[in-house]
Amino acid sequence: MAKAKTDLVIVESPAKARTIEKYLGNHYQVVASMGHLRDLPKSTMGVDIDGDFTPQYLPVKDRADVIADLKKRAKSAGTVYLATDPDREGEAISWHLKELLNLPDDKAKRVTFNEITKKVVTESIQHPREIDQDLVDAQQARRILDRIVGYKLSPLLWRKVKPGLSAGRVQSVATRIVVDRENEIRAFQPQEYWLLDALLDCGAGTFTARFYGTADKKMDVPDEATADKIIAAVSAEPFQIASVKRGEKQRSPSPPFITSTLQQEASRRCGFAPKRTMRIAQALYEGIEIPGRGPTGLITYMRTDSLRLAPEALEASRAFIANSFGGDYLPDRPNEYMPKGKAQDAHEAIRATDPMLTPESVKDYLTPEQYRLYELIWSRFIASQMRDAVVARTNLLCSSSGYQMKQSGVVVTFDGWGRVYPLGIKDVTMEPAVKGEELSIENTIKEQKFTQPLPRYTEAGLVKALEEKGIGRPSTYATIIDTLSLRGYVDRGEEDKKLIPTKLGRLVN
Repeated sequence: MAKAKTDLVIVESPAKARTIEKYLGNHYQVVASMGHLRDLPKSTMGVDIDGDFTPQYLPVKDRADVIADLKKRAKSAGTVYLATDPDREGEAISWHLKELLNLPDDKAKRVTFNEITKKVVTESIQHPREIDQDLVDAQQARRILDRIVGYKLSPLLWRKVKPGLSAGRVQSVATRIVVDRENEIRAFQPQEYWLLDALLDCGAGTFTARFYGTADKKMDVPDEATADKIIAAVSAEPFQIASVKRGEKQRSPSPPFITSTLQQEASRRCGFAPKRTMRIAQALYEGIEIPGRGPTGLITYMRTDSLRLAPEALEASRAFIANSFGGDYLPDRPNEYMPKGKAQDAHEAIRATDPMLTPESVKDYLTPEQYRLYELIWSRFIASQMRDAVVARTNLLCSSSGYQMKQSGVVVTFDGWGRVYPLGIKDVTMEPAVKGEELSIENTIKEQKFTQPLPRYTEAGLVKALEEKGIGRPSTYATIIDTLSLRGYVDRGEEDKKLIPTKLGRLVN
């Protein structure tokens, strides 16, 4: 009886290969392609513009050993499972592999893993599909357009500016966004204004109120003369509480992360550049060695614009919330979120693969940066499925001489999702007060200010701008920004890390 052939699984990275091989067992070989093995030529256009834009693909020269090894393994294998990343780029890599290895349709099967866990990996292998040619064509269209734009514009820069520069479909627009903001800053004319505060005594205690305007409308204080006039008027007569408004508002949780929001929040809370965030997330996705479990994928695929969560993920998160925090923190039904704009919704949102793997429970097996990012992803995911927080707000309007001062207090009465993720609210308590109560003025403070221009973009801010304008895709944000820096089109500020266009960047723009 002939021995059954071993099946071959081709992924993109060695770390991913190790994790998947553990789940699949001895009947499968799992090897890494190390990314693209075919691409357009470097020295020529490689696109027949007059011939229906037909691309000319060539094997990547420095991957000859990898290609030879894969051809040898594929020839002796039973089924070849093409298991590259679950996005357009991954679909195209699988298609290139099929073509490069000369795999017949009945031998080549496409599988994808939104998360690298034993359940998902084994189920995916049992339900393979054909390569999605629409996704492949979409990736090819973008690649061809990149090549045409780059190869038409870059020589112009070489002639007019200096050799070695590049222009591109996306990086050129990103450069313009940074330069346009710099031009706005340089053209900005600051406007003077004044802030006025009064320290008021209501008997039960003192509080500070800020100038609001008149009873009819909000009013700006444009100069010191106006500020002095208002101070003189309110100092001559006692204040009275004109109105007391109290109310409660519910604060809904933020949705789970997509690529852009993860990059922005990791920058804000951890100080990570987008490229660093994606590198750490890739390791968390591909698998971390955990004693007793072996290599374990801790998060789902991190290149996505979808806010959707799988039913089993919702079920697991709700069970965790009920057991850990009690029924008061669990909404009656799962929270659902709708994506904005032209989201492709191809994958789930970025989430922890298992809510029970809390950040603290795996902290000893993660590097400090892995722990910080995993904690961010895990807590955002859990918080997204918790009850709204409840915030009590009190607004006082205090009147004197026809002018009004305003003071606000805020207290979190139910933390809800803030139990696991920062609400961003600092309690400001207020002394008891009733309408008509008379107040004495203890002191007044005036402060000169000037309006400020919009700030320069941070890397996270540029990601947000690109997303809002529909430029680039989740998988490209980090690369775009890195390219601007490598080409010398922008500098990062040493202290604030803001993106500053260089002289070269302005000239290229």
